Amino acid sequence: MGRVKLEISISLDGYVAGPSPTLEQPLGEGGEQLHEWTIRLAGWREAHGLTGGESGPEDDRARARIEATGAVVMGRRMFSGGEGPWQDDPNMDGWWGDEPPFHVPVFILTHHPREPVVKQGGTTFTFVTDGIESALEQARDAAGAKDILVAGGAMAAQESLQAGLLDSIQLHVAPVFLGGGVRLFDGIPSGGLELVKAYESLGVAHLEYRVAADRQTGGTS
Repeated sequence: MGRVKLEISISLDGYVAGPSPTLEQPLGEGGEQLHEWTIRLAGWREAHGLTGGESGPEDDRARARIEATGAVVMGRRMFSGGEGPWQDDPNMDGWWGDEPPFHVPVFILTHHPREPVVKQGGTTFTFVTDGIESALEQARDAAGAKDILVAGGAMAAQESLQAGLLDSIQLHVAPVFLGGGVRLFDGIPSGGLELVKAYESLGVAHLEYRVAADRQTGGTS
């Protein structure tokens, strides 16, 4: 059975999105800077139907993470940026068009029921209304022996950590200050994370933490 992993980009002052998000700027003011390190990689660009990009060790690691992932869990805001009934969401189909970059089953945390949406390239969006535990249980069934990626946003990350369902956290720390927005660790008690790996590349520092056993109540370790 694979591991449950949170992977997310974060600013130096602890934000995973900037202030004042809109449909045009879903990551808020300045939030796109958090992801410049990955957008330049050939593997990321290939998954998004783009050409070009950089190869090398950073790209190899990103490709390996993609290959190891068998299912993804994310929050409603990461999926569409919206809230409330789906018929009132101007972006109800999500951000990624007909062929999203995931190519595995994706489970969306929401309070509003909806039938699954099947996309091209192996992505199926399933909408889960009964909480993070249910979403991760369904993701485990779908992932088989591969890992489950909790992709964000902050609320999904916080819920999975508070529920003791994560095995590891990988933070990609971008060298920017956003000065406001959505903090990753708001309301999370300190402690329980063990740094197991740290390395840097152009424009980003990568920190990998193991979640201590006493913080795991439902993880796969």
